[in-house]
Amino acid sequence: MSESDDTAATADERTTIRAGRDFEREYRLDASEAGRFLVELGEQLQNDEELTVATDEWTLPFAFGEPVGLEIDFDGVGDPELEIELELPGRTDEQAPNIE
Repeated sequence: MSESDDTAATADERTTIRAGRDFEREYRLDASEAGRFLVELGEQLQNDEELTVATDEWTLPFAFGEPVGLEIDFDGVGDPELEIELELPGRTDEQAPNIE
């Protein structure tokens, strides 16, 4: 089996996270790794209407809508901390009913 066959098999074995399921993961990363993730996320937000977050174990496809919520929270008391939260609403493909 070639290396590309191994990669394809791994992608097929990942769990796909779908609507109707709660899913949460937290990561503690160094700043450069977090920055890489945010740049790639930003590129998908700018260029696509869907984004996919994935690891070797799972994949989470998400069709997002507008408006996107952005919250900046600075706590300068004690140990200063900056929290940046991005909230993406899901996109619906539903259409409004007809008026007759």
